[in-house]
Amino acid sequence: MSTLRLRAGRLVIQLERRATIASAALVTAAGALALLALCHGQDWATPVEVFDALFRGGETAFVIREWRLPRVAAALVFGASLGLAGAVFQNLTRNPLGSPDVIGLDAGAYTGALVAITLLNGTAGQLAAGSVAGGLLAAAVIYLLSLDSGLSGVRLVVIGIAVNAMLTALNSWIVLRAEIDVALAATGWNAGSLNGVDWDEVRLPFALIGLFVLLLVVISHAMHQAALGDELARVTGVRLGWLRLLLILAGVGCTATVTAVAGPVVFIALAAPQIGRRLARAAGVPLVPAALTGAVLLLAADLVAQLLLAPVALPVGVVTTAVGGGYLIWLLGMEVKRR
Repeated sequence: MSTLRLRAGRLVIQLERRATIASAALVTAAGALALLALCHGQDWATPVEVFDALFRGGETAFVIREWRLPRVAAALVFGASLGLAGAVFQNLTRNPLGSPDVIGLDAGAYTGALVAITLLNGTAGQLAAGSVAGGLLAAAVIYLLSLDSGLSGVRLVVIGIAVNAMLTALNSWIVLRAEIDVALAATGWNAGSLNGVDWDEVRLPFALIGLFVLLLVVISHAMHQAALGDELARVTGVRLGWLRLLLILAGVGCTATVTAVAGPVVFIALAAPQIGRRLARAAGVPLVPAALTGAVLLLAADLVAQLLLAPVALPVGVVTTAVGGGYLIWLLGMEVKRR
């Protein structure tokens, strides 16, 4: 594969040409969708008005900066976070079905958030902590039940689907036992929505996601080595136990933080890594294309959710679930053909 070399004194950075072009195209698509989303609203704004509101102020500055921009930023950051989480677990399991929303991690994060809502005050910090704790607990259960196969393969996916079903049942029981106002809020939130998101709700999640992304940057090279096989990873000095622990922490953190704010948003973590891999024509599941693809997919889905039954804005999870069902059927068909 051809590479691009960037030199800055003694520092030499090698970039795969195809991955770089794909990433640039995804950044362009994300920028175009973000501009469209900022223009869209009860009253459409022109691109000139949007740029004036962002950089100079003006009549529409408050609406665009305080109402539309937080939603657009949340879609981009949360989509990238879900794409990264999917890439982490698909690299760990070496299976395109190894996604947080398939193997039960989203359901576990939702369980933790429900406990924070029903038993505690349900503050932003409690929701984030409960979601991460629930996701980690679900990951631990799946890992322990999959020890015979070493956290890889179809066995883990099947166990994850079973755990997902049990956690979904538990979540339904918690909602049914909750007070009516809490149950209604939890049921609506379960659909996965960015409606009404503001800056106060996303500052802490953005900071947490930034920390998990930083962790992934540090361990990404070891992750790609481990994806080539355990024996090769050990020969190159990778400590697989610690690596898997850190990867699970980062992957669960990325998906659980999104769940704490927007609820479970399915499909993005499943599809984004594979779409990004095909665009970049990479052997493994690269993180950057996965993150950029996730950002584009979630923002596009949120725009469709706003436009489909305008002026009523659907939860974005309704759109991602509808599209994700078809994608999952196709992916399962491809896996069956390979075997």
